[in-house]
Amino acid sequence: MTAPLSNAAFDVFANLLKTRSGLVIGQDKVYLLETRLASILKREGLADLNALADKLRHLGAEAIARDVVEAMTTNESFFFRDDKPFQHFKTQALPRLLAARAPGVPIRIWSAASSSGQEAYSLAMILAEARTVIGDRKIEIIGTDLAREQVARARTGVYSQFEVQRGLPVQFLMRYFKKEEGGWRISDQLRAMVQFREWNLLGDLRPLGKFDIVFCRNVLIYFDQPTKAKVLEATAALMPEDGLLYLGGAETVLGITAKFAPLAGERGVYGLATSAAHGPRVTAGVA
Repeated sequence: MTAPLSNAAFDVFANLLKTRSGLVIGQDKVYLLETRLASILKREGLADLNALADKLRHLGAEAIARDVVEAMTTNESFFFRDDKPFQHFKTQALPRLLAARAPGVPIRIWSAASSSGQEAYSLAMILAEARTVIGDRKIEIIGTDLAREQVARARTGVYSQFEVQRGLPVQFLMRYFKKEEGGWRISDQLRAMVQFREWNLLGDLRPLGKFDIVFCRNVLIYFDQPTKAKVLEATAALMPEDGLLYLGGAETVLGITAKFAPLAGERGVYGLATSAAHGPRVTAGVA
């Protein structure tokens, strides 16, 4: 029988996660530590979480520390999750951007905390379907995540039967995926549309460049208020006046930052507070 997690050991994990990823955990999340770190305990031959915490306290534990952070911050993702934001992007945001940008100006989209890539590839499918409207305009999709393993998996673009059955329309499965022994591989066409990079939201975001559209969904819920404000304000600095930010259904900017304002009549869609992005809605659609 393993020993209960001591307060000192819990603090090691809590401080590591807060510093490295912004993730805030309370004592009520000890079960998550036990579940998600079990494979690391087994691999390292450690009796329990107290022993893992002891190892993390010593110099030279950087590789294990990284593994702990990645294990705790890998979140569930699936294609077209909460479909409404994707519909808004397709029918309103994309037509407006195409009309507002000169033909030679690329449109850039950021999938922040992209996990195993389903969100970024969902956006790529929408753009592939709209290619006749988009023409030869360059559109860049950047997916970032701090977990090296998830970034590598997203680049590979192979998903299980279970994963492709969650939210993915069957016509898109047939059109953009190929069945392989290990699952379903997304087409080279879509993989070429998305760049995946290892990046920490708490780091310097400026090298990523400017983005017209930012999807940062179901991430802020894990942060405390100061960290949410820091990430939102750094994100705002990457966006043009008419850029749009999509957050998860349980997330908001209200009471956190004055940089963004809700888009009129929409839930989870925000424009820069200094812009008219939250004014009259565009209703033209992309077929």
